[in-house]
Amino acid sequence: MKFEGTLLSTGTAFFAQLPNRPSFLITNRHNVTGRNQETKQPLSKTFAIPDSLTVSQNSKRELGHFSKVDLPLFSIDGQPIWIEHPELGAEADFVAIHIPDIPDANEHNTFPYVINPLAHLKITPSQRVAVIGFPFGIRSAVSFAIWVTGYIASEPEIDHEGRPIFLIDCRARAGQSGSPVILCNENTPLTANTSELLGIYSGRINNESDLGIVWNAYAIAELLEHATIKILLTNK
Repeated sequence: MKFEGTLLSTGTAFFAQLPNRPSFLITNRHNVTGRNQETKQPLSKTFAIPDSLTVSQNSKRELGHFSKVDLPLFSIDGQPIWIEHPELGAEADFVAIHIPDIPDANEHNTFPYVINPLAHLKITPSQRVAVIGFPFGIRSAVSFAIWVTGYIASEPEIDHEGRPIFLIDCRARAGQSGSPVILCNENTPLTANTSELLGIYSGRINNESDLGIVWNAYAIAELLEHATIKILLTNK
């Protein structure tokens, strides 16, 4: 996230789609607004608010090289380019962004998570999950995300505090905001196109706790449905 070309912070994002629908970049709302989701205060110590987003993907040329696309976060008339949940709106800490193809990106690193709203996963507290992202902006071996594991800490099928979220017990940190949270299955190799997406990580409940907030995949599916319709209507 940048303001007038100056780096403000880093975060995580991933591609997701409904079956046979366009894919969208999914990340936390607070990443693109640059404001604390609860207090609305600027997250940067400079008090600057991001006006652009640089998205990086591994390049097909050579491992460790990146293809990047710079996206203005606002249209010419000042409207945000991101799409919010159709009912929760600004209350939901996740957004969808329709982006052009990233030039020279390695197709093996752009598999979207396909969310099937009809699929019913049997997930319960104490099951192991992985939060895949970039804590403090750290990458492994130049180009790979960090896998941080934890455990489901609240009933995933019961909306925590009346919102489509559940809690995980995981030592995730700044920079992992926007990370996909996937179910760990020791019997199945985990990749973006085979793993079960449980939701998007959006931070800890407070600075003193390792309990983290995950917005449920079913709410992301609702956003994707809304975003798909909006993009189709815009392109008519």
